[in-house]
Amino acid sequence: MTDVKKQKNLKQAIFFKNSLPQRNVLQMQQVNVRAIVLDILMETQKPDSMSHVVLGNALKKYQYLDKRERSFITKLSQGTIEKKIYLDYCIEQFSKTPIKKIKPLIKNLLEMSVYQLLYMDSVPISAVCNEAVKLAEKRGFKTLKGYVNGVLRNLARMIDTIQLPVKEENSIFYYSIKYSLPEWLVKMWITQYGEENFERIAKSLYEPRKTFIRCNTKKVTPNELKSHLEQEGVTVKSVEGLDYAFEIENYDYLSSLQAMCNGEFYIQDSSSMLAGEGNIIKRDSYIIDVCAAPGGKSMNAALKAINGYVEARDLNSYKVGLIQENIKHLGLNNITAKVWDATILDKDAIEKADVVIADLPCSGLGIIGRKPDIKDKMNPEKIDALVKLQRKILSTISSYVKPNGVLVYSTCTINKHENDDNVSWFMKNYSYQLIEPAIQLFPQQSIDNIQGGDGFYIARLQKIN
Repeated sequence: MTDVKKQKNLKQAIFFKNSLPQRNVLQMQQVNVRAIVLDILMETQKPDSMSHVVLGNALKKYQYLDKRERSFITKLSQGTIEKKIYLDYCIEQFSKTPIKKIKPLIKNLLEMSVYQLLYMDSVPISAVCNEAVKLAEKRGFKTLKGYVNGVLRNLARMIDTIQLPVKEENSIFYYSIKYSLPEWLVKMWITQYGEENFERIAKSLYEPRKTFIRCNTKKVTPNELKSHLEQEGVTVKSVEGLDYAFEIENYDYLSSLQAMCNGEFYIQDSSSMLAGEGNIIKRDSYIIDVCAAPGGKSMNAALKAINGYVEARDLNSYKVGLIQENIKHLGLNNITAKVWDATILDKDAIEKADVVIADLPCSGLGIIGRKPDIKDKMNPEKIDALVKLQRKILSTISSYVKPNGVLVYSTCTINKHENDDNVSWFMKNYSYQLIEPAIQLFPQQSIDNIQGGDGFYIARLQKIN
């Protein structure tokens, strides 16, 4: 990996990473939470940034703020990104300047302000308008104060008159505005899954995200972990079908929990945990995870294969370093992480693995609820390139599986081209067969009594001897 690429990968990791402000009353009074949100929105629009990383780093910097203020930052920044298409639709009805010609900072400022007017009833209209005007002036746009004030006050006054487009005239455009999804994505999902399933997917994207954790059974039992978390005031719910998993609520922030500091659990979505189910990982299995970052599936496999071994691989050296830190933190001794390009054949790995986990780079359309900027940064051309990459990796790693061993192909997307079509292509070209029908999980969908989280695809393929 070149130094330039490494720098790009680290851009979002260093944003908001300045030293934490001193925890004193004066500084707390000086913090403008809307200014923080505006900075998050501006940073998120950079090509190499990721909204969840930018937001996470901002919350770490301002961790001393009251939970209510941090919740405000989270809701307003995520909500503005989620509803961007609909917000722009509303702004255009009250702006003499076309949305594409509005200066980026002013556009972000209007979007976050309109979001407050539409979705945050507890925020007074006067506060929204006044704070927006002040921010415009502070950021060097004094001449646009009147424009910002006029758009927001007119919209606030006429808010009940805003109507969606007429569905009968253009249903794709109607759904795009209604659910704030790009038209190409609306068309693709309706074509692939039907209109009824499309609406179910679209609605699920805006439901509150749940936090799932995987118990580190090397250190504690699930019951012990549950007890430890409840002693810290956390609400802990069992996940039916996954006896090592919990859904947790009512915590301040995760790094403040002693159980997490002690390495008693790590964060992993329940849908992701399903990739390691199906009784494919035995106690003595040798497992290669070819695109392991952020490492959840690798560590889940290591905890299942207690007498076995896991090789966690990833192209990105920075991410491999993070996996290594997590392995050390959890105290696992049957797993290693190393840098390896999955498109390059490793001759030493041929027929070495009982299980190969191939959770490959994908469009990420199943996790839009957690990373809402995906829908703005993804497009059909990028998806076509990803399908080619996925097939190249599958071709390379197919030889790593022992005869009768298993290859687990998974993605966190909802797209038949990356999922079912890839599996069909793979079975036509290589000696593999599905152990059972592949699983396409929509967000929030439960399957086999297991509570679902993100949108996910899992295909378990056995190598034919």
